[in-house]
Amino acid sequence: MLPSAAGLTATTPADTSAVGSADTGTGYTLPVWLAAAARVALLALRGEAFSPQQPLLLEEPDDVATAIPVESAALLADGWALGISRCDPGEEVLDLTRGLAVWALLRWWDPGSVASADPIATAPSPHWLRLEAGEGAGVEQASGRLCLSAYAQGLLERTLRPLVPEGQGLRLKVVLPEGRRLAERTSNAAFGVVDGLALIGTQAEVQRSAAPDRLEQALAELAERLSAQDFGGDLVLVIGENGLDLAARLGLAAAQVIKAGNWLGPLLVAAAEGGAQRLLLFGYQGKLIKLAGGIFHTHHHLADGRAEVLTALAALEGLPGPQLKALHAAPTVEAALAELMAVDPDAAGRLRQRIAATVEQRSRAYLAHYGHLSMAVGAVLFDRGRQIVAAGPVGAAHWARAGATPLPPERVGAHGSDT
Repeated sequence: MLPSAAGLTATTPADTSAVGSADTGTGYTLPVWLAAAARVALLALRGEAFSPQQPLLLEEPDDVATAIPVESAALLADGWALGISRCDPGEEVLDLTRGLAVWALLRWWDPGSVASADPIATAPSPHWLRLEAGEGAGVEQASGRLCLSAYAQGLLERTLRPLVPEGQGLRLKVVLPEGRRLAERTSNAAFGVVDGLALIGTQAEVQRSAAPDRLEQALAELAERLSAQDFGGDLVLVIGENGLDLAARLGLAAAQVIKAGNWLGPLLVAAAEGGAQRLLLFGYQGKLIKLAGGIFHTHHHLADGRAEVLTALAALEGLPGPQLKALHAAPTVEAALAELMAVDPDAAGRLRQRIAATVEQRSRAYLAHYGHLSMAVGAVLFDRGRQIVAAGPVGAAHWARAGATPLPPERVGAHGSDT
């Protein structure tokens, strides 16, 4: 429950049109907007005047602050203060946090009080700062603690600590009013994060995975790997931080792994042109299924068709009409396959293997279109529970060669295809 707004003392909302990433093209991650909202709330708590721009030291060891726009601040009842900012990931960036309101609720507290030992919904934090997850803020499923990165933690500490009197503590509750709804469109659950969006940005500026400059970065990284003296012909392309993290946990060599973002098509061609012999696509099933439909830029703002691809492959697998209708009507690929698994595990397993095999076949066809036939492309898929659910025949061979954690035998199929 939010603090009562009785006795509200509000500032004038900020005019954000003159400041920030809209002018510079630079966009910032969610932790930055939280830190700005927290700082303006703390100023209100201290009785200081409202400023529409909050100076933040975004990276260590910055000595020049960056002005981040905020919308408003207010004193609430019961000793709380509220600061509000609004996410802007920057120009030409397709990001679901665009326009997301970020609320920071702050109040003073005594670090030596009994309440300081209360662990509910808190994140590991210094003695003076108590962090709590409010509505829409993601928590770690295992502990119930607010999920935030070391970068987010450090940014909050260096932003707020200079304004907190010695011996005093702060209680900070993070509220993202649309966070729970937006989290359903992410792979947060695959990280064990529930109830909202995780504050897992690892830097201030947004990594523009769907923008052309992100492609240039990935191509530059790929060229560096291909030219390395110890390059042995093997590469692994992953999509996003989730795949990158899971690849490391499962033992895939870091020297072979490249975070591809959503630009898979151009990277496949560049890898083949650069002399890669074997390439493994390792990713979330709800993303890589797009490749099975011939879609090689996987950002949902640019292309989708996942329900149609899933239903078509299920029809080729011989599933009956009622199951096809259920698959097509499901809100996500994850939900569709989970529902099928509940009623017909064998069919769900066969369908997942068909997806993986079709990803491999469509990737070969994509490369052949550009005149590249020598690179063998394999696919291994995982679900939101971070479990590997299927491997195509080529992907299984690449995985074994990589020396990673062995694949479950039932997830490996030599599936043919009618496509």
